[in-house]
Amino acid sequence: MILTETLKVDGMDAVIKLFGNFDENVKVLTSEFGTQIALSDNKLQITGDNAPLCKEVAEKLLELIYRGEEIDRGKIRYLAELAREDKLAEYEELDEGIVAINVRGKPIKCKTIGQKKYVQAIRDNHIVLSIGPAGTGKTYLAVALAVSAYKKKQVEKIILTRPAVEAGEKLGFLPGDLQNKVDPYLRPLYDALGDMLGVENYQKLIERQVIEVAPLAYMRGRTLNSAFIILDEAQNTTKEQMKMFLTRIGEGSKMVVNGDLTQIDLPEGKKSGLLHASEVLAGVPGIAIAKLTHKDVVRHELVMNIIKAYNEYNRMARSKTLWMKK
Repeated sequence: MILTETLKVDGMDAVIKLFGNFDENVKVLTSEFGTQIALSDNKLQITGDNAPLCKEVAEKLLELIYRGEEIDRGKIRYLAELAREDKLAEYEELDEGIVAINVRGKPIKCKTIGQKKYVQAIRDNHIVLSIGPAGTGKTYLAVALAVSAYKKKQVEKIILTRPAVEAGEKLGFLPGDLQNKVDPYLRPLYDALGDMLGVENYQKLIERQVIEVAPLAYMRGRTLNSAFIILDEAQNTTKEQMKMFLTRIGEGSKMVVNGDLTQIDLPEGKKSGLLHASEVLAGVPGIAIAKLTHKDVVRHELVMNIIKAYNEYNRMARSKTLWMKK
């Protein structure tokens, strides 16, 4: 028996936004659930075995449209995935709080449940190890929270660091002084700072050393008090580097350590300091381990599809290796 659901839409403007350019939004929605959607007299008629689930997502999309939010294919697919997991109600929690306000006065909010848990972990703990693929907002949200903490006078400094090159910290071959050598590797952090503070403001803060940028090797021997410290690309630290970095934390400070364990570029035989730390520090009070997945990707939807394809390929490769060993 084919199921049919009906959903009223308030106003033609909402209909246009729900359907999208060339009906691309509704095509994504129907492909997710294998349904058909027809419009008649401002009512959607949804037909198919998964019509009830499709209706739930359509209702949620309309709620977002009525609130003035933009919808796109990535958001539709994310909501569809939540609906299939019976977690659609959790999406409401994303509207409860603002992470920060950017330089244009736009509120920065979490876009996925995984991001919400990541932000809450940073607020609740002194150190957070964040593990997840590209495009999940790890760096951007950490910088947003760092700037917010500085503006609220919760910290006196923002410190940004990362391994300067993929397999070590060999800066000598690059032209210029230390800042010139490090800058290219910290571009994602600079971009996020520019969005939160404006380019002129963050450059002034760098000149005043309120914002400090340095390669990981220059953290050795320091104690970092009253600071918000972000280590990016942490998958390319060694175990020794990671231990050195984590033990720099001082009074009134927070640390966020970000990395993608699928992009480790260390020499053969070297274990990632991020992977090792996530194993050693699990369950230590004051330290949280936040894990983001392809579901939390907020860049172009192709990024999510690329990550899923690589994960599936690696899974199949591991299965084949295990089978051959038998």
